[in-house]
Amino acid sequence: MQVDVLNIEGKQTGRSVELPDEIFGIEPNDHVIYLAVKQYQGAQRQGTHKVKTRMEVKGSSKKLHKQKGTGGARKGNLRNPLYKGGGTIFGPKPHKYDIKLNRKVKDLAKMGALAYKAKENAIVVLEDVKMDAPKTSTFTGILNKLNLTGKKTLFVIPEYNG
Repeated sequence: MQVDVLNIEGKQTGRSVELPDEIFGIEPNDHVIYLAVKQYQGAQRQGTHKVKTRMEVKGSSKKLHKQKGTGGARKGNLRNPLYKGGGTIFGPKPHKYDIKLNRKVKDLAKMGALAYKAKENAIVVLEDVKMDAPKTSTFTGILNKLNLTGKKTLFVIPEYNG
């Protein structure tokens, strides 16, 4: 697949770059991409939700009244979940939401996402991104000239350019 190379003014330089077919030309697997997104979103969750059980609630463990002879129901202690202030039955416990995904499956998902972008002609190759000073206004001007304002963009550069 051929992609034209642009400069930071948004004009074509007359050159083109060949994108490798083993990455950008594959048939995307939607289920693998779904699994990668699910794994990413699950890892973002904290999972720190918790309630107290009847063993953790503060309160006396003394039997409220004797078992027989009162005419009322049998009662244990105030920590019973049936009473106000008692523990919670089957409440949430802290746990992790992340799922394991094999490395090759994650790589296949990334290649599938790149293949979708290549099919939509959403990949832009820039010739040289050099700025005099790291200013937001300069970078916003570059985005305006490339018609990328208001869109999610990812810049991949070969090395750190401070």
